[in-house]
Amino acid sequence: MATFAKSTFNALTYAAFRPSYPPALFKTVLSYHRGPSSLLLDLGCGHGLISRELSSSFTRVLATDPSNSMITQAISSTPKKDYPNIDFQEASAEDLNFIEDGTLDMVVAGQAAHWFDYSKVWPELSRKVRRGGTLAFWGYKDNVFPENPEASKVLDWYCYGKPYEKTMGGYWEMPGRGILRDKYREIVPPPEEWEDVQRVEYEPGLEGSGSGEGEVLMRGKLKLGEVEGYTRTFSAFHNWQAENKDRKARKDGGDGDLVDEMFDKMLEIEPEWKKAGEKWRDMEVENQWGSVILLARRK
Repeated sequence: MATFAKSTFNALTYAAFRPSYPPALFKTVLSYHRGPSSLLLDLGCGHGLISRELSSSFTRVLATDPSNSMITQAISSTPKKDYPNIDFQEASAEDLNFIEDGTLDMVVAGQAAHWFDYSKVWPELSRKVRRGGTLAFWGYKDNVFPENPEASKVLDWYCYGKPYEKTMGGYWEMPGRGILRDKYREIVPPPEEWEDVQRVEYEPGLEGSGSGEGEVLMRGKLKLGEVEGYTRTFSAFHNWQAENKDRKARKDGGDGDLVDEMFDKMLEIEPEWKKAGEKWRDMEVENQWGSVILLARRK
């Protein structure tokens, strides 16, 4: 999470290229919820996507993020006249003293729960969430191209391969990234305080769009240029970039950075992509993300 909180992190680019959540995800979360829907807390709200999507289902939404740039972007992207019931506040999940005990009907965290310090978060949530209230944490990990397995292998190597000096592999923040890649199995709501725990998981396959395990949630066709922009929002790429200032992207007038190099490799092994020539960025490809939804109810 520290990477996204840095002043050098571009929250506008993050908002532009990060994938959105499908209606089915919100339907799953809201179908699980019981009782009043007066107050929702959105932890690690980023640019406010989840708060906006769920605002019509709650009387009031409180959205927090420890990153000042993310909160600034969220406020900019969420006109008060359109979303009068959303309030944004710079705050961490580990300190919720500004919320009255037992008043939260639901707490959500999208693509953020793997950064939390649960030695502090569980006690905080046990005090703030009402009895019967809902916890819903979800996240998505690495995207794959299910119809282009060879390109997926290239993407995976540039994200995690060794030697680390040639990839982003050594630049991920741990243990957070590992928790996400393991689909939140390490995040276990304390059984003395939470019940009805459910996990909805999906793991993509590489033998076609329907070969994954579980119920696919995060999927969509993206132009390769959009995948390129999305890759540059990775925290690992941001950290790699900070240590390799001499490697400037071609789009910025340089000789090429790690993402340029990665796409060069993918174009070499995907004939249809290469055939597009200078227009390869306009090609649409199927993307899927491994994902998880963790649901629990306060006892």
